Amino acid sequence: MNPDTLRKKFIEFFIQKGHKEMPPASLVPQDDPTTLFNGSGMQPMIPYFKGNPHPMGKRLVDSQPCFRAEDIREVGDNRHTTFFEMLGNWSLGDYFKREQLFWVFEFLTEIVKLDPKKLYVTVFEGNGAIPKDTKSIAIWQKLFKTKETARKGEKGFEQKIKIYTYGSENWWSRAGIQEKMPVGEIGGPDSEIFYDFGKELKLHENSSFKDLPCHVNCECGRFLEIGNSVFMEYKKQKNGSFKPLPNKNVDFGGGLERIAAASINSPDIFKIDLLWPIIQEIEKFCDKKYKGNEGLMRVIADHLKAATFMISAGVEPGNKRQGYILRRLIRRSAVKMHQLKGGLTPDPAFVSICNQVIRLYDGMYFDSKKDRPLVSRAIDQEMDKFSKTLDKGLKLIEKKSPFDLFQTYGFPFEITQELLAQKGQKIDKKEFDKEFEKHQKLSRTASKGMFKGGLADHSEEITKLHTATHLLHEALRRVLGNDVQQVGSHITDERLRFDFTHPKKLTENEIKEIEDMANEQVSKNLPIKFEIMSLEEAQKQSALAFFGQKYPEKVKVYSIGTFSKEVCGGPHVDFTGKLSVFKIIKEEAVGSGKRRLYARVGK
Repeated sequence: MNPDTLRKKFIEFFIQKGHKEMPPASLVPQDDPTTLFNGSGMQPMIPYFKGNPHPMGKRLVDSQPCFRAEDIREVGDNRHTTFFEMLGNWSLGDYFKREQLFWVFEFLTEIVKLDPKKLYVTVFEGNGAIPKDTKSIAIWQKLFKTKETARKGEKGFEQKIKIYTYGSENWWSRAGIQEKMPVGEIGGPDSEIFYDFGKELKLHENSSFKDLPCHVNCECGRFLEIGNSVFMEYKKQKNGSFKPLPNKNVDFGGGLERIAAASINSPDIFKIDLLWPIIQEIEKFCDKKYKGNEGLMRVIADHLKAATFMISAGVEPGNKRQGYILRRLIRRSAVKMHQLKGGLTPDPAFVSICNQVIRLYDGMYFDSKKDRPLVSRAIDQEMDKFSKTLDKGLKLIEKKSPFDLFQTYGFPFEITQELLAQKGQKIDKKEFDKEFEKHQKLSRTASKGMFKGGLADHSEEITKLHTATHLLHEALRRVLGNDVQQVGSHITDERLRFDFTHPKKLTENEIKEIEDMANEQVSKNLPIKFEIMSLEEAQKQSALAFFGQKYPEKVKVYSIGTFSKEVCGGPHVDFTGKLSVFKIIKEEAVGSGKRRLYARVGK
């Protein structure tokens, strides 16, 4: 099935089951300091899993663009990508396991027309904290008309057995296994669905897995996970135990690209209509065929596709946070292109490949007139910088160790090895890998704090700063004029960052006037309330909204006394007095016609 048709059919199917379609969230979360990108369709849903009412109701469906940086090194095989679309449906305290599993099975077998004989499922086997998911097993037994189950490791994979039980593999939380979940994070058992491409794939003469026992979770490529129903029903407590959430929730995520690949019985997801034209563009520019160069071309196609979406979302290549990931994707693509055709000078192929991505999604996620020049400029500038960085590397190669070049300038092993070859030197791959592993451990340790709040950090400080952005937005418009539009924001537990349209640097008097106006509202201890209304009604009431954001038919509108009214999902404090003091700490330019303010609250 064509991916565009598949996306449409999925949404129509669940609308017929009483769901409301939500617009996709931004690829870059605006007010979640715990993550760099939206990595799943459920990420923006966390407040509602915890019991907050959703303005569109209890049954929801969408298709969400996602990016997972942790999969960068996995890209190159037949199924991994960093960027993907996740088809999702949710029940917020409404239906539960029986309806969900019956419906997803119906969709896959009757709408997508997948052969039930090629589908296998896994469920949670239970542990000391959470019981075995016998309910899901019973439902799958009825659907498959079998009562046989097996556990991983007992007999390996057996064709006649359709249902398998696993431990941590079938528990879902963003932190992973239960032991790693921070206090307050939510999670639950899940049930995964796999498509079997047949034992012939595993037994291929070039497969390194051909002599190993097979099972649904093995890495041979024979089985492809195409969907996962998470039963989000627990919250971790301080003593390590799990408390049931106020509602039993369903969170289904199905990879659009993977289901599309299964629908055409292709174990290579890069053969689908949303990826194959990108591969063909790469073939054209490097004058080589996909066959025999699959790994390199898959990396280029995936990385430049992800880069195109990031640039469109407002990310610029840099050395921190989202910018660092974008830079890494572009430069890694350059390395792989060099391995295909030679040469690391700026390559027009990259712009052409990115333009192909825009064509594939034009009118849905891109506006070609706006995004083509934006993406082209960012790619060309980054490739020019990379070329200059390589020149520096050639000059420093005798003074720096190979790993210093990687750590300081971002040179991967392949580039360092080319640079050394020009000097008649060699690199010890084992020593490089050893240093790289040390670097990875330090990075993981340093990043732990970023994720300590779980899926979405709604701590007291975050909530205060989120409220402060509303005061800042309104104050900016009153001081600078109604032409001011919000074009981005980011909040950590220490400060807020607010991007807005304005043609020139703010004066000291303007900054003081904005600051004083916000503090006046804090001193008044204004009440903060919300109403659920139609987007049309919100617009009639002149409620501010995030420029460029897609909103559903029903929205939450937060009012801060009579000072501010804005469309927002929350969270907020109940009175402005809890902010204590509002202070602007920095102002800077972030591009033509855009400014950025940093601010904090507290004593």
